[in-house]
Amino acid sequence: GSYFAWSQGHRIVKLVPWSQCLTNFLLHGTKNVANSASTRLSRQNSEGSQRNKPCEHIIDCGDIVWSLAFGSSVPEKQSRCVNIEWHRFKFGQDQLLLATGLNNGRIKIWDVYTGKLLLNLMDHTEVVRDLTFAPDGSLILVSASRDKTLRVWDLKDDGNMMKVLKGHQNWVYGCAFSPDSSILCSVGASKAVVAAILV
Repeated sequence: GSYFAWSQGHRIVKLVPWSQCLTNFLLHGTKNVANSASTRLSRQNSEGSQRNKPCEHIIDCGDIVWSLAFGSSVPEKQSRCVNIEWHRFKFGQDQLLLATGLNNGRIKIWDVYTGKLLLNLMDHTEVVRDLTFAPDGSLILVSASRDKTLRVWDLKDDGNMMKVLKGHQNWVYGCAFSPDSSILCSVGASKAVVAAILV
């Protein structure tokens, strides 16, 4: 609820603070909605510090962007990796990440607040059509690709790939977690739907 992102075509992704989107929307909305929402926004803005004010970012991903997904960390959810002290990144409670799936099969992970590239995940051999984060805050990311696979990545373990899921005979178009993050469902060409239990 804090940022809005979209691919502007080719390699560019624009990240805009949601409050800015809402303000722009309200400028063209009805008076009653605009008055009540702008009052709420002005209260929120006055409570927050100006130095922590979210800002807009333009990200050049280096290749055509096919998919986007936001993920955030929950500190109680530990990495599955044993040697946590060796990690390059320590994800905090207020961390917000953007994953971008690219035409060349790469996945780039960005810090939403700074616009900086954190990780570059390389294992797919075709377009990454869809990305989804586990809703439990564990920073487990699943990618669906035209290479007929899904890959499970642990971002708290420096983006190490945990599993390769096979079962689709053709391209994989999309994937989604169950609300408790225990089941992953994917859809592919030829009307194929595959479900997997992630333990």
